[in-house]
Amino acid sequence: MGNYNIAVVAGDGIGPEVTKEAMSVLTAIGEKWGHTFTFNEVLAGGCAIDAYGECLPESTLDACKAADAVMLGAVGGPKWDNVANAQRPEKALLGLRKELDLFSNLRPAKIYDALADACPLKAEIVEGGLDILIVRELTGGIYFGERGYREGKYGNEAYDVETYSEMEISRILKNAFEVAMQRGKKLCCVDKANVLESSRLWRKVAEEMKSDYPEVELSYMYIDNAAMQMVRNPKQFDVIVTSNMFGDILSDEASMITGSIGLLPSASLNGTNKGMYEPIHGSAPDIAGQNKANPVAAILSVAMMLQYTFHLSAEAEAIENAVTAVLEAGYRTGDIYSEGMIAVGTKEMGAEILARI
Repeated sequence: MGNYNIAVVAGDGIGPEVTKEAMSVLTAIGEKWGHTFTFNEVLAGGCAIDAYGECLPESTLDACKAADAVMLGAVGGPKWDNVANAQRPEKALLGLRKELDLFSNLRPAKIYDALADACPLKAEIVEGGLDILIVRELTGGIYFGERGYREGKYGNEAYDVETYSEMEISRILKNAFEVAMQRGKKLCCVDKANVLESSRLWRKVAEEMKSDYPEVELSYMYIDNAAMQMVRNPKQFDVIVTSNMFGDILSDEASMITGSIGLLPSASLNGTNKGMYEPIHGSAPDIAGQNKANPVAAILSVAMMLQYTFHLSAEAEAIENAVTAVLEAGYRTGDIYSEGMIAVGTKEMGAEILARI
């Protein structure tokens, strides 16, 4: 039994529609297991620019800091394309990650048997399903390192520096080891240690930490090989941990393999496993307000919230099982519809999932 306070940043476009379904699912979970989920709905992104003149108001930031977890829909859209760069809707995400110290990004890539035909790989490569989790370092590395222009050997040149401290590496590895313990106890550290000094430090820290997790099988793979293996034999992976840039690339590759971006959730965690949970799809303004959006990614994001922040594994599994059952029953929103299936809208998909919890 628990009381959980959740800041809900529904955002723009289809964000409010999909987060509404996710909140309904959490409420149903609470009723069944005796938990209380309290939702505090706040503005960020384009809607906050319209209401307050800024993409991340102080009141929203305070609410997110005070909450036990944050649920995010989606932000942005062409309506705000001409806003000053410092206040673009997407800056709200960066601000939340920074202020909440969300250094660990978890991106699962899962293929459901009912949607196997959507996978672009040969059937035999993913036969029996696929379930990978990529743990990406989110607040360090080349994206946040020293950068600039200077006079070089061939004239004017630009530079971006890849920098990682032992602290930054150890905290993301700790997170990855602990996540691996909850899954298949296999962890692959992806780097470029044959070339990069920063990658060699990742390996050094990993070697020092692995004795703390004797049950986890730790392996290493160069990023170029990992990108190839992701399409050649993705089932060899369980949990992958990697740097910010490599994780950016690999997680998008993995999501493409599933063939259904509308189904994929994500989590961004800090050192105490407080997190921000969001679908990886965008705000899709072209279908906003039309009951066409797929709510599954938002619903699976709250399953991740239950798993990683609240440690409610049975409740998380109940949501995942309900989603699987609905897909196996043939219900499809437009983005994953194929001939012979049952076409439904956002609300109907949410209701079918609710009915199976």
